[in-house]
Amino acid sequence: MSAYRIATIPGDGIGVDVTVEAVKVLDRVLPGISWTEFDWSCENYLRTGAMMPPNGPEQLAGFDAILLGAVGFPGVPDHISLWGLLIPLRRAFGQYVNLRPVRLLPGTESALRDRTAEDLDLLIVRENSEGEYSAIGGVHNPGRPDEFVLQESVFTRTGCERIIRYAFDRAAERSGRLCSATKSNGLIHSMPYWDSVFERVAAEYPSVRTRQMHVDALAAEIVLHPDRLDVIVGSNLFGDILSDLAAAVTGGLGLAPSGNINPAADAPSMFEAVHGSAPDIAGLGIADPVAQILAGAMLLSHLGEHAAAAAVDRAVCDVLAAGTVRTPDLGGTATTAELGTAIADRAAELASALTEA
Repeated sequence: MSAYRIATIPGDGIGVDVTVEAVKVLDRVLPGISWTEFDWSCENYLRTGAMMPPNGPEQLAGFDAILLGAVGFPGVPDHISLWGLLIPLRRAFGQYVNLRPVRLLPGTESALRDRTAEDLDLLIVRENSEGEYSAIGGVHNPGRPDEFVLQESVFTRTGCERIIRYAFDRAAERSGRLCSATKSNGLIHSMPYWDSVFERVAAEYPSVRTRQMHVDALAAEIVLHPDRLDVIVGSNLFGDILSDLAAAVTGGLGLAPSGNINPAADAPSMFEAVHGSAPDIAGLGIADPVAQILAGAMLLSHLGEHAAAAAVDRAVCDVLAAGTVRTPDLGGTATTAELGTAIADRAAELASALTEA
């Protein structure tokens, strides 16, 4: 029986709907998980004036992992939800890796013509703790004709080296190909520095084939020639944009999971779907839970429960390939709960077979 303590923050909108299904699936493959739910959300912000309490990180510090639902709600600006919950937790727990696998799942279609699962299997490694997402700056001379805004980026040697080295390690485990997203022709300080760190770390990995591409050209490459790519590493902003683009061309954001990873494992990592809270369909029972369920599989793998994670991943693939239980976004009529239950049942079968073997 599992002794893991996992925190859930269902968030807003369909984040609540799909987190229920992810918990359902994980309970079937790894019984005994102790779940604790935290009602930290944009709706909580509207009630209390805060996304989470001031001691929120302290409350979560003792958990083995965190499963986060989507956040976002009408009337609450996105920068409030991001800087009030996600960024503080990512930085408090040293989650400097945002890991976003994107692939074409069985039974789904790419937005790209004639592309197969073999062509569309990418891993985006996004720097998650500094870069362009900085609070340094401000509005100066507000209301005057000479009003201006200053927004600073932060690129530290430690921050660049550790995310780039992490990406090289992942590339070495996969195909041995790594592409770095840059924009050194336009960003005169930060990106040439990023490039220099990439080249320095690359010398430690002679077996990994490397490319450096300007982010606009790389975006085009994802659309035109995704088969030429495997692992991509980028700064906080570039990784964010490229991973959403890659998810969109491999079936949609509703199928894409992500992990906010603390590689040292000295604080909890946090796992979430890439998609937003979609408040217009919240509570209707039609949201696709696949991304959040796959985020749960990433959580299990991070905890070292690789067999259970593999059972969940395989169950998602099997159910989607069968095509009989699909939510409306996938062309079906099934509810969120029906798709979650189908995946949970198949995952339990696979986990049981692995145990018996």
